[in-house]
Amino acid sequence: MLEIKKGTKAFGPNSVLRELDLTIPTGSIFGLVGINGAGKSTLLRTIAGVYRLNDGEILFEGKNTYLDANIRNEIAFVSDDLYFPTGSTIAGQRVFYENLYSFSKENYNRFLKMFELKEEMTISTLSKGNKRRVALLFALSIQPKLLLLDEAYDGLEPLIRLKFKKVLAQLVESEQLTVIISSHSLKELEDICDSFGILEDGKLLRTGDLLDSRDDLNKYQLVFKHDFTANDFKNFDVLHFEKEGHVYQLVIRGSKQEVQEELNNLNPLLLDVLPVNFEELFIYELESRGSLDE
Repeated sequence: MLEIKKGTKAFGPNSVLRELDLTIPTGSIFGLVGINGAGKSTLLRTIAGVYRLNDGEILFEGKNTYLDANIRNEIAFVSDDLYFPTGSTIAGQRVFYENLYSFSKENYNRFLKMFELKEEMTISTLSKGNKRRVALLFALSIQPKLLLLDEAYDGLEPLIRLKFKKVLAQLVESEQLTVIISSHSLKELEDICDSFGILEDGKLLRTGDLLDSRDDLNKYQLVFKHDFTANDFKNFDVLHFEKEGHVYQLVIRGSKQEVQEELNNLNPLLLDVLPVNFEELFIYELESRGSLDE
């Protein structure tokens, strides 16, 4: 289990993470989302032990990820900003990882083939997508218990993305791997994550089970004979209100059945309920707090 307790991180006068509290169970995939500058990369680097918190603590399996070198060996971090030594080959990097980590040659050969890589390749000459494959190859070869992925799918072709997602799901199931994925592509996270967190200005705006949260948020399209204003819906937890003529579109949080019953009391001529996907959930959460205002 990963636990973040009152995690606070600042660089000089700039606060980047602000008293974060988060618990992620073992054997799950957590999607970390937020606009640019929200603190996602800093959070992942801090979990990995690259940065030290100014206050609070981060524990993985009960051990501090910054202070305990042994637990850091159980963590693999794939950064959005990849770096490999100039002139290094995949074979050369293999030797490096073999000497530092509990390296699985079996996993290495399996994923070398899956990612369509060759040991003699010079990494600096590879495309962005292929460098991402190399980073994922070594992250999976060290058999981590916690895998941190910053923009995991950036540059990966659709087929490779699909294969990688299947591998993650298998490892979570068979090895109880814990995964945190940060990505701008929310559609890529929707079909693989168990839970999610929305990070805004260094604070966790919302966390929860992905399926439960989507079920708790719905889009209602209504037609009324008479005019209504946003104030007429003040008894609902409305995240988004839109009106065009006599057609109204509202995004409301709450039990779908209870919300429908209350809306029907307003005697609409038409009432349709539409599901909300992960990307819309993220947008409406930020919009409701004015975070997307220009």
